[in-house]
Parts: sequence; C-alpha cells; structure tokens
Amino acid sequence: MAFSGRRTGGVALAVVAALGLGGCVGAAPPLAAAPGAVLAGPPKPCGTVRIAVNPWVGYDADVAVVAYLAKHELGCTVVTKAEDEKTSWQDLAKGNLDVILENWGHDAEKKTYIDEKKLVVEGGLTGNQGVIGWYVPPWMVKKYPDLTSWTALKKYDYLFHSAASGKQGQLLDGDPTYVTNDAALVKNLGLNFKVVYAGSEAALIAAFQQAEAKKTPLLGYFYSPQWLLADIKLVHIDLPPYTPGCDADPKTVKCDYQPYDLDKVMSKKFAESGSPAVDLVTNFRWTNDDQNQVAGDLNAKMSSDEAAKRWLDAHPDVWHAWLPAGRQPA
Repeated sequence: MAFSGRRTGGVALAVVAALGLGGCVGAAPPLAAAPGAVLAGPPKPCGTVRIAVNPWVGYDADVAVVAYLAKHELGCTVVTKAEDEKTSWQDLAKGNLDVILENWGHDAEKKTYIDEKKLVVEGGLTGNQGVIGWYVPPWMVKKYPDLTSWTALKKYDYLFHSAASGKQGQLLDGDPTYVTNDAALVKNLGLNFKVVYAGSEAALIAAFQQAEAKKTPLLGYFYSPQWLLADIKLVHIDLPPYTPGCDADPKTVKCDYQPYDLDKVMSKKFAESGSPAVDLVTNFRWTNDDQNQVAGDLNAKMSSDEAAKRWLDAHPDVWHAWLPAGRQPA
C-alpha cells in the first residue's frame, strides 16, 4: 500500500475463501428492492468479470460489494483471483484479469501499462483515502506523552526490544512481500531499530490488539482505511512531513508516506467491452467508513455476500448511483 506496492495480509483469508479464489462467486439472496423501484429496460448481457483479490480485508470489502451487485443486479458471472498487487497489474496487462478495485499508487506500473503500452486504463477514484505510517497502541502515548514524534523513538528504543530485534527496537511490518520504505527510513533517520515481519495482515492486527490489551510496547507499520482503527485508536507517529518527490529515491528517503486517493484500474479490453459491469466499476465510490463497516463484518466471520447485502440494504441511495443507465431504479 504505498509507493509502488502495498501490503499482503492474512485477515483477508476468510472472505477470500468465501468469494471463491480463482473461481466463480456463489449465489446469495437478492437485495431488498427500494420502494417503487422499477428497472428501465432489459439488462445488457454482462458476461464474466474477472476481479483481482489483493490480500487485505479492506480490498475484500470492495470485492464483496461490487461482486454482489455485479451478480444480482447485472447478471454477471464473477471470477476472482487472489494474488499480490504487482502480479495483478501484470495479469491485467496480459488480459488475464479485468479489474483491480483498490490501487495504491503504482506510478511505475501506470507509466508502463497505461501511458506506454496502453493495455490498462484508469477506472476512477474509489473515494477512499489511503494513509500509511508508523503507529503505537494508545496506552503508550498515555504513559509516554511525547511518543508521537519519530525523534522520541531515539529515547525510547529500549522499550521496543524483542527476541527478534535483539538490542535494537523492533518495528513490526506485515507480510515480507509488502513494499515499504521502513528499512530505509530506520537507517536514514538514524534510529536504533530493526524491521521485523509479522507475516500477514492478520498477524499484524493481532499484535496491536495484544499490545493494547496487555499494555506491552509495540511500534508497527499500519494504514487506513482499516476496520481495527474503529476498535483501537492507534496513534500515528509523526515522521518528517511528506513533500512531493521526497520518496523518489528509496535509498535516501527520510519522509513520511504519501497519502493516497485510492483508485481503480481496468484492462483496456474490458473497458471497451460494453459490459454493464464497466459502468458499475467506474461508478463505484464510497468512504473509508463504508469500507470499514463491511470489512469489520468480514472480520467477524460474516460471509462476503452477507456483509455486502447488509451494507447495500442500508445504503440504497449510494449504490443505485453506481448502476449503469437503464439499470437504475426509477
């Protein structure tokens, strides 16, 4: 999630399984119709829509809602494919995928596949604001009030020693395949810390939950939107402010992560196919709170269809606007 890559996590496993990795998304009950709703005209054939599933639960929330509407409102066959971000971009360009629903930056891929090779097109913003950074559990700031700036980490590194980091403070990242600036930041800011990998998004979340519950020190990479932030008010550590270009060279970066307006990308072939799902993807736009509501239900072991239907039934005024012309309720 950041830069040219993002995160790869494990909380997504339950919902990805529900969506059917590499397979068709299963059936579910239809949405409750809006009072007096009448569909204008016969639906256009949709065909098959192949959606990338990048492994973090916020992305799964996107897929759950878009897939539900594609199936039950547009009659699409939805096929999902679980893979990391970089591979998803490659498959999009190869024609093996149609859509990436939550893209975090990836300027290099945009330049190659959109600007130069013209195999991929932009699909508009998701409405989500992506923020990445370093966080500590709230109990730590109550006890150490100055622990909101990276400069305080020089004084408190001893608090974060672990079996994995030895005599250095531990900075806990997620999956080893995440593309982050953390190792370079530690070095360039002169911090006595070592980057240690939790192994997945699920493990990273569990570490923060345990750190707050047991009042144990933890410094970790984290991000928004993420449902956990509604349960635990993790405190962001202020790194040197981000300015355009400050992270251009990963070897010398000394600034905080770039904030992102998250967007969608589609294969050019799919975008020009005439499928009504193209309009659905293009029009899909919601908020961080919307995504976190669905992601929280998924984390609570609700099925993808159940979580999607719960949110959709509560927000008809939002999703009606996503449907293509001729499919919107009157």
